[in-house]
Amino acid sequence: YLGFEDARKRAKEAEQALMAGAALGPLHGVPTAMKDLFDFKPGWVSTFGGVRALKNLVVDFFCTYAERIEKAGAILLGKTNSPVMGFRGTCDNYLFGPAHNPFDLSKNTGGSSGGSAAAVADGLVPLAEGTDGGGSIRIPASWCGVYGYKASFGRVPLVSRPNAFGADTPFLFEGTLTITVEDAALGLTTLAGYDPRDPFSLAEQVDFLPATRRSIQGWKIAYSPNFDVFPVDKRVADVVGKAVKAFEEAGARVEEVHVGIQRHQRELSDVWCRLIMPLNLATFENFKRQGLDLLKDHRDDFPPQYLEWLDKGSQMSALDLWRDQEIRTEVHDAIQGTLDRYDLLITPTLACLPVDNASDGNTMGPTQINGEQVDPLIGWCLTYFVNFSGHPAASIPAGLAEGNLPVGMQIIGRRYADADVLAASATFERLRPWHESYKFCAARPL
Repeated sequence: YLGFEDARKRAKEAEQALMAGAALGPLHGVPTAMKDLFDFKPGWVSTFGGVRALKNLVVDFFCTYAERIEKAGAILLGKTNSPVMGFRGTCDNYLFGPAHNPFDLSKNTGGSSGGSAAAVADGLVPLAEGTDGGGSIRIPASWCGVYGYKASFGRVPLVSRPNAFGADTPFLFEGTLTITVEDAALGLTTLAGYDPRDPFSLAEQVDFLPATRRSIQGWKIAYSPNFDVFPVDKRVADVVGKAVKAFEEAGARVEEVHVGIQRHQRELSDVWCRLIMPLNLATFENFKRQGLDLLKDHRDDFPPQYLEWLDKGSQMSALDLWRDQEIRTEVHDAIQGTLDRYDLLITPTLACLPVDNASDGNTMGPTQINGEQVDPLIGWCLTYFVNFSGHPAASIPAGLAEGNLPVGMQIIGRRYADADVLAASATFERLRPWHESYKFCAARPL
C-alpha cells in the first residue's frame, strides 16, 4: 500500500513548520514505512500479509508504530510486504509475490518483516517498522544486512483487541529495522513508554541514545555458535565466529558456552508453531464475526503449510498448550541461567544464507542444513527462542559470505537491559562498520 498523497501533504506541512521555527519532533520529516500485517493506520489498507480476499480491507485503528512515529514527526510512505499472517521465516504471498533481497534480487529477504528490511537496505527509508513473534524483525535484518531490534517484552506497548492479553504466547513485539544502531536507539526511545491499553506495558520512559556511547570493557559475553541445537551452515558460522572477536577487541571477555537447551530443534520449532496457533485461529474467528469466513470461502488464499498448522491448532487441548508452555519454560530458564552468569549472549541470527525466491508465491526456507532435517517454516531461525523468553535481542550485520550475501549476528541481553544490547551493538558498529556493504545493492543491474 502506498500513501504518497498523504505523505506529500505531511512533508509540505513539515517544511512549513521548519520554516516557521516551530517546535519539531525528534523524527521531524523522516520518511518511514510499516509492515503489512497486524500493523494499522486509519484509512489504510491492511491485507494481513497478502491475503487476496483482504486486498481492499481498510482499518480504523492505529498500531503503536503508526501512532507514535507520526507524533514524533516522521512521515509514513506506505506499507511493506509480508507473508500471509506472518507465519514463516521467509517473505512471500499469493497477492504480491516474494520480497526481493537488495543484495541479490533472486534471493528472499527473510520474513516476516521482509519488505521493511529490503526498503531499509535499499535506501528507500532510513527506518521501517517490523513486528516480531518468532524473529520477524531479526530474520530479515540478517538476510538484508541491516540492524533489527526487538525490545524487552513490555518495553514497547502492543495494543491488541478484542483480546488485550493476546501478545504473550509467544511474546509479540513491534520494533524497527534501521541502517545504524543510533537510529534504532532513537526509534526505541520514540516507541517505548506506557500505554494503559496494554496490560503488559512498562511504565518507565527511557532515553536510549546515551547507551550507544557506553563502553563494554570488562563485560562477560557468552557465545553459542549454534544455540546448542541448530545445525549451522559453515559459511554462516565462519562469518559470525570472526565477528564475535570484535567484542574482545573492545575489552570484553568472550567465552563459548553451552546454554543448556536439551530438546531437539525440530521439537522446539513445532512448539513455536503450536503456541502461535490460538492467535491465528482467533484472527479468523474475528473475521467471521464481521461476516467474512476466510477459511470457508477463500481457503486458496492460504499456503498449504499454514492450513496444515491451522488444522493441528484447532485440535489442540488446553493440556496440550500447558505442556508446550512447560517446554517453553525450559528454554526461558536456559537463556536466563546463561544471562545470570554473563552480560550478553551471542549467537548467529540464522543457520543459513538467503534462499532462492519461488515462482508460486510460497517461498520456503531450507529443509535441511548440514544433512540434518529442519522445519522449512522456522527451524533454521535461532530467533524464536527469544520470543519464548521475552529478553531484548538484536540482529546486527556480522559480515558478508560468498556471493556478498549478508550474515547476521544475534545479541541477546538480560531482561529489560535494552541499553546493554544497544551499547554492545554500537561498539560492534564502530569496530566493524557495515555501511560499505550497501554498495553491492547500489551496483546491481536495474
